[in-house]
Amino acid sequence: MLRTPPALPSVWNPSQKGVQHSAMELRPQLSATSLYTLWLQFGLGQFQKVDSTSCRTFLCASQRSGHYQTVKKQKGYPQNVDLPPILPKRKKKPFPIPIEKMKQAARKDKKLAERGIEKPLKPPENGILVPQLVPVAYEVLDAWKSLIKGLAQLLHVIPVYGCSECSEIHVAQSGHLIQNCHGATSRTRRSFHTWVKGSVDDVLVPIESYHLFDPFGHRIKHETRFDYDRIPAVVELCIQAGVDIPEYPSRRRTRPIRMLGKRVVDRGGILEEPKPWRSRDKSPLVDLDTAGVYGRFPPPPLEDVPRIAQETMDAYEVVKSGVTKLMRKYSVKACGYCSEVHVGPWGHNAKLCGAYKHQWRDGKHGWQPAVVDEVFPPNYVWHVQDPTGPPLRSALKRFYGKAPAVVEVCMQAGAQVPETYKPMMRLDIVVPETDEERHVA
Repeated sequence: MLRTPPALPSVWNPSQKGVQHSAMELRPQLSATSLYTLWLQFGLGQFQKVDSTSCRTFLCASQRSGHYQTVKKQKGYPQNVDLPPILPKRKKKPFPIPIEKMKQAARKDKKLAERGIEKPLKPPENGILVPQLVPVAYEVLDAWKSLIKGLAQLLHVIPVYGCSECSEIHVAQSGHLIQNCHGATSRTRRSFHTWVKGSVDDVLVPIESYHLFDPFGHRIKHETRFDYDRIPAVVELCIQAGVDIPEYPSRRRTRPIRMLGKRVVDRGGILEEPKPWRSRDKSPLVDLDTAGVYGRFPPPPLEDVPRIAQETMDAYEVVKSGVTKLMRKYSVKACGYCSEVHVGPWGHNAKLCGAYKHQWRDGKHGWQPAVVDEVFPPNYVWHVQDPTGPPLRSALKRFYGKAPAVVEVCMQAGAQVPETYKPMMRLDIVVPETDEERHVA
């Protein structure tokens, strides 16, 4: 039952002291309809004395805030952004695609299969290459070679340190003093890192994947996992996108595959796969792999270091943008618990997952759609404004920024930093000195 609203209170006008008027007489300030609406929304029994200027001030403030938001959106990049979050190891990674959309697509495919209608597939989902992405794949592969070569040369000049107990790395003349080590013996060291000399694999994290002659063929089983080569995931993505490497052939279909629900109705037959190259002496991926690349390139002349750094930075951007374009079309799966990546429409069945609660899954991976950072990880490190200055400390950690390891190495070697990384590097923040630390709020 709706309660009867109370009698409208009188409103006090500050311009006329001692004089009271009813709310109906002061319509320009606050009408009776507005009071009645507020009473219905909040159930207030009695209203206090209302100042008409407060309503106008609230409206003005709301208009100003909207104006400020519009001005802020017009800027290209924000001034500062938060540091990348560290995902907990005891939880599954979030799905990049909302689970409701995945369920909706699965229900749609199931309804078509029940009616005997084949699933509509477009390239490359039907096994046919996308002609527009073939040049992108070749461009990514060439940039990948330049990136590995440039990092191998720059690490002769720019020192990189890695912790022997965890995955932390640091680009400076000496290791930092930030207490964020989570290694096995970190408690005895009060979370300080144990620094050793780093390598190219520390800067450019090697993410490998199984090479498949036919991604739509038989799945890799746990017993047959040694019959397939392991190559960098970026290289495997380029091969499936159209790059031809004689040592790692890939099946090029001229007729699309047909699927009824989750079942492949016609895949054009099963061809005999070539023997893997991993049993031979010399690997064909000498220029495409980071293994032993530090010793293959001598230290560059000092006058060529800025040029090499800029070329390496440009190659890094080409690889990142190219992988993003390829992953929009070609399917890549990643384990939701560990760092395993599989390039193909379905994940493999090798029982190699040792992450959280792997006993419940019998060592099988929890496959889900992958994101770019899982195939080509940025590997964020602390940004050092003065590499030759004092080491970074935990007390001033909130003033430091972060950047991808490749970007930090190239920047210290003389390359120009792209605008996309500057907000996270916090270049406009002045780090307090040692004697100013206790005065900082």
